[in-house]
Amino acid sequence: MAIWKQHADLDTVNAWSARTLMQALGIRITEIGDDFLTGTMPVDDRTRQPYGILHGGASVALAETLGSTAAMLCCEEGRATVGLDINANHLRAAREGIVTGTARPIHVGRSTQVWEIRIENETGELTCIARLTMAVVPGGAFALRK
Repeated sequence: MAIWKQHADLDTVNAWSARTLMQALGIRITEIGDDFLTGTMPVDDRTRQPYGILHGGASVALAETLGSTAAMLCCEEGRATVGLDINANHLRAAREGIVTGTARPIHVGRSTQVWEIRIENETGELTCIARLTMAVVPGGAFALRK
């Protein structure tokens, strides 16, 4: 049984990224499973740091995008989520290709949510693991931009 309280298909979720950091970095949501959300980001000139490897901040941006999108989809109507904390361990460098992140819930409560996001390279090796804590708040102040 799916954990989502909001309905959104891939086209809708990806349309939310127009004119945002996610669009600038090439982040795309690629799958909405029953209890996970997956997305990709290219390793290219937009996301590399001067040493030619994936910038840790880009990995964190992918992790926060996946976790916060998943968190929002778990909210009751009239509620929204905002980030409280994120931490990430960068485990393996990526120099090219695509990285894929998957967000899974650790805790989905009434006032907080905690998500684990695992980011892998194209061969399935773990490059980064992150944990994101979200606050659940009244949704009026945080309506999606049109």
